[in-house]
Amino acid sequence: MRSTAIDRRGFLALLAAAAAAPFEAGAAGRDEDRGRGAPYLAARRQDGRYEAVVLDGDTGRERLVLPLPDRGHSFAIDAARGRAVVFGRQPGFFALAFDLEGRGKPAALPLAAGRHFFGHGAYTPDGALLFATENDYETGRGVLGVYDARDGHRRLGEIDTAGIGPHEVVMMPDGRTLCVANGGILTHPDYGKLELNLDSMKPSLAYLDARSGRLLEQVFLPAQWHRLSLRHLALDASGAVWVGCQHMGGLDERPALVLRHRRGAALQAFAGPGGVLRGMRNYVGSVAVDPLGAVVATSSPVGGCVVFWDAADGRCLGSAAMDDGCGVAPAPDEGFLLSSGLGALSHAAGGVREGFGNAPRPILRPARERAWDNHLRRV
Repeated sequence: MRSTAIDRRGFLALLAAAAAAPFEAGAAGRDEDRGRGAPYLAARRQDGRYEAVVLDGDTGRERLVLPLPDRGHSFAIDAARGRAVVFGRQPGFFALAFDLEGRGKPAALPLAAGRHFFGHGAYTPDGALLFATENDYETGRGVLGVYDARDGHRRLGEIDTAGIGPHEVVMMPDGRTLCVANGGILTHPDYGKLELNLDSMKPSLAYLDARSGRLLEQVFLPAQWHRLSLRHLALDASGAVWVGCQHMGGLDERPALVLRHRRGAALQAFAGPGGVLRGMRNYVGSVAVDPLGAVVATSSPVGGCVVFWDAADGRCLGSAAMDDGCGVAPAPDEGFLLSSGLGALSHAAGGVREGFGNAPRPILRPARERAWDNHLRRV
């Protein structure tokens, strides 16, 4: 495989420029002009620039704008201490820690040689440690990079995820167990996001002890669905893990794309009505749970829809159309905030178990100069 040294130096140069750049805040960033809605985090492309944005959920107005060296993906949020980390999109060679109120300069996380970020991370509840999904790409081994968040996010080492291609990681309600979605797809940055092992994929959910790195539990899919890549995670009110999947097989195959797992049990699959499953086109791009933990939202930018599920029994509650819609995050009123790659921001309202088939209410209309990236996170 050819060397990636030149590309990596280029990333580092861009990263240095982004880290030195000040936070940008226009009139919407002043305290007296800010909306009163809950703050959200999103990555975007705006007028040809890549940025991370803290925005108001009610109005879509910017509170803070952070320049990025390349496409951003998702965030690790330490809300109690008012900070977050934005990760580059796979294969990501940058991650920036920043203050949510714009105090101080953003700081780059150190990345070990032979590693890249997969775009997601999670803090411990006390804010002491950050865990980031990473690829040891010369060996094809999935790892969690461990960073000391009390000491400038210094890299302490890594934990093996017992799988390939760990994508999203979440902290479980006990505050010490990490759940990792091992997507099972082998990639190498020399080949971008090209899948190198479709015939031997073995996706899994792995539960790891955050203190020792010990593998506590691991669950696998049935052999016939070994190409169903486990990607994105969210926790419901009961502490069950919901998983959004992307099927790497043929379009004529229609496995369920939404899974639920409770510790010590088998994975449960929810397909919904046939038309809904077909509409997702074998791709779930993001998963979120409403503030009550009662409704799960799964987006499909490929299918142009967001599908809603009852967290208690897995019943499909309906779907909403949204072109290239991928970002989903809980809204304060039990609904969801939705973002799209076409620049739109919308609100899907509804009761706990009804109303989610209604058309979302626009907050920001589609705009040619703006494209939201895959994820939207509520602070």
